Amino acid sequence: MASDDHHIPNGSTTTPPDIQFEFAHHDPAIARINNGSFGSCPSSVISAQQDWQLKWLQQPDDFYFNTLKPSILKARLIIRDLINADHVEEISIVDNATTAAAIVLQHVTWSFLSSQFQPGDAAIILHYAYGAVKKSLQAYVARAGGQIIEVKLPFPVNSDEEIIQEFRKALELGRMNGRKIRLALIDHITSMPSVVIPVKELVKMCREEDVDQIFVDGAHSIGCVDIDVKDIGADYYTSNLHKWFFCPPAVAFLYCKKSDILNQLHHPVVSHEYGNGLAIESSWIGTRDYSAQLVVPEVMDFVNRFDGGIDGIKKRNHEKVVEMAIMLAKAWGTHLGVPPHMCSSMAMVGLPACLGIFSHSDGLKLRAYLRDCFKVEVPIYHREPEKGEDSPITGYARISHQVYNTVEDYYKFRDAVNKLVNDGVTCAFLSD
Repeated sequence: MASDDHHIPNGSTTTPPDIQFEFAHHDPAIARINNGSFGSCPSSVISAQQDWQLKWLQQPDDFYFNTLKPSILKARLIIRDLINADHVEEISIVDNATTAAAIVLQHVTWSFLSSQFQPGDAAIILHYAYGAVKKSLQAYVARAGGQIIEVKLPFPVNSDEEIIQEFRKALELGRMNGRKIRLALIDHITSMPSVVIPVKELVKMCREEDVDQIFVDGAHSIGCVDIDVKDIGADYYTSNLHKWFFCPPAVAFLYCKKSDILNQLHHPVVSHEYGNGLAIESSWIGTRDYSAQLVVPEVMDFVNRFDGGIDGIKKRNHEKVVEMAIMLAKAWGTHLGVPPHMCSSMAMVGLPACLGIFSHSDGLKLRAYLRDCFKVEVPIYHREPEKGEDSPITGYARISHQVYNTVEDYYKFRDAVNKLVNDGVTCAFLSD
């Protein structure tokens, strides 16, 4: 769809000037080491999206009847192959992972309301799952009579086994008094703090304990870590395509393993396609801009210009973010929040304790100060110290690495924090 003057020729090696061109729309004054929040989209894909939008506006009737669904199907086929699903019918394209959660949790709600599930039956979620998904569990499952059990995960975390042990405790709690665990909602990569979860092992534990349904929230996963839905073994898996896979916002996929349940799932926005299967229902939810869903082939063209394609990008981003995290921790005399193998393309780096990050509000104030005064964009995580900790680190920065980042971005962050420390600035002095 995109014209030739908007992208690098297929098959070429992507060089630093090529990357600079593709992301020239980024604010050059900002050290943007926060790809994790909103992702990034190269100019060639933006151009392709605009072409799709124009084609719709030129003749929407023809586009609706002859182009839209075949083009969404093409995107679904690409996603099917990327995540090693068996059937294209298992792949639906939706707006984002929060929408995917609503689809699954809506089905769980109906299972309570129809008495397939009993009041007090449990749903398990990780303690530091994404906030909107936690609220979705409250809105759907708790209101229908389910009990929500949070897995209390440690942070900092030193090993997969620490997570596995805590998850096992939550499963035992969920089965108390003859209660059944109807749903386990497991992050593949948690958002804040960012940790790669041993998802395959947790799914296996759920199967052994007869958990009814398993939903993996991989909002950050595609383009960031490997996804093999058959190997993972969950019933549902979702991931945003606009975070680490270079699509424009907003687009995600929802994988639903082929089963009787698949026919019972519905998009929460009911339109003319209701009853034709979730994938078809999701392909038309009324008049809206579907262009973010249609550019998946152009995204594949973009990533395939890099050595190793998307797998090469994932590998290099992981290696570079770990390298930069270690550099920052050494410069500040702190440590990483998780070991390198539990980092993805994001890493948690301890901030100097003297900054006085004693609350979530302090983290937001520091983040705003770094943005406004130093032109550094990075999320800050606050953790409550354990009882008896001596001079604990209570603030961590979640740094990201994407193809457009350079080492100077991280040096800028390093130097900004060092200046705050040298000047004796603490969060107590920062305005709300």
